[in-house]
Amino acid sequence: MSPLRRRLGLLVALAVTLLSFAALPGPQRAYAADPLLSQGRPVTVSSVEGPFAGANAVDGDPGTRWSSEFSDPQWIRVDLGASSRISEVALDWEAAYAKGFRIQVSADGSNWTTVHETAAGTGGKQRLSVSGTGRYVRMYGTARATQWGYSLHEFQVFGVGDTGNPDPGGEKLLSYGKTGAASSSQADGNCWECIPARAFDRDPASRWATSSTTGWTDPGWISVDLGATAQISRVVLQWDPAYAKSFQIQTSPDNVNWTPIYSTSAGTGFKQTLNVSGTGRYVRMYGTERATPYGYSLWEFQVYGTGGAPTTPPPLPADPAKPGRIVWQDEFNTPAGTKPDPAKWSADPGTGPNNELEYYTDNDNVATDGQGNLVLEARKQVTPGSSCPRDPLSGSGTCQYTSARINTGNKFEFTYGKVEARVKVPKGNGLWPAFWMMGADFLDGRPWPYNGEIDILEVLGKDVKTGYSTVHAPAYNGAGGIGGSYTLPGGADLSADFHVWAAEWDSKGITYTLDGRTVVTLDKAEIERTRGPWVFDHPFYLILNLAVGGDWPGAPDASTPFPAKMLVDYVRVWQ
Repeated sequence: MSPLRRRLGLLVALAVTLLSFAALPGPQRAYAADPLLSQGRPVTVSSVEGPFAGANAVDGDPGTRWSSEFSDPQWIRVDLGASSRISEVALDWEAAYAKGFRIQVSADGSNWTTVHETAAGTGGKQRLSVSGTGRYVRMYGTARATQWGYSLHEFQVFGVGDTGNPDPGGEKLLSYGKTGAASSSQADGNCWECIPARAFDRDPASRWATSSTTGWTDPGWISVDLGATAQISRVVLQWDPAYAKSFQIQTSPDNVNWTPIYSTSAGTGFKQTLNVSGTGRYVRMYGTERATPYGYSLWEFQVYGTGGAPTTPPPLPADPAKPGRIVWQDEFNTPAGTKPDPAKWSADPGTGPNNELEYYTDNDNVATDGQGNLVLEARKQVTPGSSCPRDPLSGSGTCQYTSARINTGNKFEFTYGKVEARVKVPKGNGLWPAFWMMGADFLDGRPWPYNGEIDILEVLGKDVKTGYSTVHAPAYNGAGGIGGSYTLPGGADLSADFHVWAAEWDSKGITYTLDGRTVVTLDKAEIERTRGPWVFDHPFYLILNLAVGGDWPGAPDASTPFPAKMLVDYVRVWQ
């Protein structure tokens, strides 16, 4: 959300407290140590029963499934796109499960190696630890447990891609996960554990910085040990605002004797991609003149080339197919008074940030209307024992308004796709409806804005002719978030009818649309070059809420209509 972000109520205090921990690497998700490789990948199956296609088993939606014909054997195969080291397979069986089956891997889709086999399958949800390498992974069913076929809600493959770096010219990322050293490091409330390793973790939300007590001087440096002699062809630096005006890139065979292979006295900061040529086991950024009164700080220091002893990083997320297909949706076509589907949504009760005046209830203020809409309702209703900023109308510090906030965290999280909602926003001073997304690692403890935030819809009730779409990250957030405002043709009132807000999100950026018309375009490469790191290439979850009051919309007044209603016709995600 725009100025001073709307963070999830129950975790707001934690987020504020932990802001200084931004340098820490992203916490591991609970479901697997290695990345999910199979979601959205091409699938081939032995057979299909009716409409239950194989692609349903890799769409991330537990409400869909693949089903086979009623005979043995049957199989489902996923193409990971590149050779990968497989560590775990997760099977979410429908009632028609396999009593006997094998998990197999293959380099070519023809010759198979079995990495797991059982004749006593249990059905339900199975998590299988395996060890194997291949581009293709399949479940090969040999004995059905029922008279029906084989049916899987989800077929998930976890592991590490052997060819996960799309580097040009055959070069590889050599510095990932390697040992670093530096002239000094910062470790205080402003930058906790901003050590050299943070510059080599391919995590755009963690950084190295020189010490705030001894390192705001010249020279300052950071180096990496590539593990063996390498031929260096490219260096990528993603600077924090504390960047080098003058610096060298140096190589060394022994970490003692250094040879400059690049030098400048006109450093630009932000993202610099340097084409270089040199040989050495060690590579160093040697800063000789700071551009600011502060020290030196890098979000990323990436070294590319050949040789060395590279550690393969996790594969980057695959872009969604275009046109995609719906992988998750909620149409809200339930009888009047039905609460949000608990398999899809969770309530997020509590007070809001940004000096908001509402108390979000535990689904008391949200239900379907029987006409195909979900209604989030803001009411003038006191919550005894609560504490909010002073309400100008009543003068009370007890929350004078209630409203609704729901999210899909831990139930539906995804990377890339088209996200769309058809919404009718309310009108009135102090109202603040929103449809947005938060980086899922927020729920693991990474504080805002280091997890990233993607705002698809924001409208202020005091100005219902203007909409806003914005992103927030460590280097640009709050009032400094990147995005834009827009209006309907002729300056029409956004609250007068339903409108379709959407975000098309991939590895190159985000395009926002309103009723199919492009209103804001964010280019990842341009933002990295001019504003700072792009932190949106990982799983996010969806949020709907209707705030009352706050720093940006201002407080409600006597003219504000209560109850105020935000109507949502549907929410859909394509991949």
